[in-house]
Amino acid sequence: MSTTWQDEIAAETRGGGRISDRFIVDKVREAVLTQRLPPGTRLPEVALGDIFGVSRSVVRKALTRLAADHVVSQQPNQVARVRAPSIEETRETFSARRLVEGEVAALLAGRLDEARLATIALRVEQEAAAHARGDEAARIENSLAIHHLLAEHSPNRVLGAMLTDLILRTSIVIALYKRAGLTSCYLAEDHPALLAHLRSGDGEAARTCIHDHLQALEGLLDLSTRETRIDLMAILGQRETASP
Repeated sequence: MSTTWQDEIAAETRGGGRISDRFIVDKVREAVLTQRLPPGTRLPEVALGDIFGVSRSVVRKALTRLAADHVVSQQPNQVARVRAPSIEETRETFSARRLVEGEVAALLAGRLDEARLATIALRVEQEAAAHARGDEAARIENSLAIHHLLAEHSPNRVLGAMLTDLILRTSIVIALYKRAGLTSCYLAEDHPALLAHLRSGDGEAARTCIHDHLQALEGLLDLSTRETRIDLMAILGQRETASP
């Protein structure tokens, strides 16, 4: 069962604890990964301090961490923003991820035990179920989990770390450039096919599957920016809005 932001805050502060900059980093990163916090969104220190109930110094530490992880952009004397990669960077990001994740998938084919394969299979099923019921946030969460599992279990830890970074960067550019009116980037056959190749041990087929999957995702982008009004409290605070 998912918890509300208020429940998470209560859990953090129970027993005299305080909200840490790491907690803020995780919340913002999660919102970016699930595409609820689009690129270009302003992240004022005062607003974030009010949302999380912390001082501006804690917020600054969090923003510094997020900038180091390429999640936000910071310029002197300017409000931090969620990064908005250029079209050129978007293409480079997909190209890099195809190379890295394709290699990771090829290395993993035939090397995952049944428990890990079952974990991936469950995520594949949950992604399909979320799409069927129209829960896009849950679909994205499960889709990301599949790719993060590849990164986590990569036999080459350097490639795994690179893939983790590229997954985040790709999520940002998809949020920025997804075609207007496109409700979902769900590609129904891709993850089941990947799972089958991982199970069978066909490394080249797994590599090709990843390449085709990422090529198809890139094809869903319109590579033109759009401006959106964002309610930080609604996104990061997860507070329900009153019915009109």
